[in-house]
Amino acid sequence: MILPIITYPNKQLKVRSSEVVNFDDLLHRFLDDMFETMMSSNGIGLAAIQVANPIRALILCIPDEEGEQSKENVIEIINPIIHNPKGNVLYQEGCLSVPGFYEDVERFEALTLHYQNRHGEACVLEATELLAIAIQHEIDHLEGKLFIEKLTYNRRKKFEKEYKKALKEKK
Repeated sequence: MILPIITYPNKQLKVRSSEVVNFDDLLHRFLDDMFETMMSSNGIGLAAIQVANPIRALILCIPDEEGEQSKENVIEIINPIIHNPKGNVLYQEGCLSVPGFYEDVERFEALTLHYQNRHGEACVLEATELLAIAIQHEIDHLEGKLFIEKLTYNRRKKFEKEYKKALKEKK
């Protein structure tokens, strides 16, 4: 089932997500719905809070060399904790909750991620490049933060102005 994605400036996006304790059929169905929702919106990542569920769960599906995203490549990440972040990289990010806007954001270049899968099993993932960036972007959502909050003051002001203009044009 495709779920509605909440968008900026909805206050729900500011909510800090709670730890997942039940790894049951309800969670499994929700993760499947998140995947359908993400794919229907052409996203590469989606945090549970973006579909109004404040739990520490996110999914990622980084496109392969041909730009394809397959269900086999989905990573379901529950209760993530970043360890050993290294280096810095600037990457142009967008967000399904801030549609149509892209800005350069500084992130760690590499990291180790400790998390649980849909069955509650402990997992470790070494991530670099786009995967590391996407993980950090989605974990920010779990903390109630959006990528636009990482912008400099002037770039943030420019974003606010452009966003208000875009909203007026939609009406």
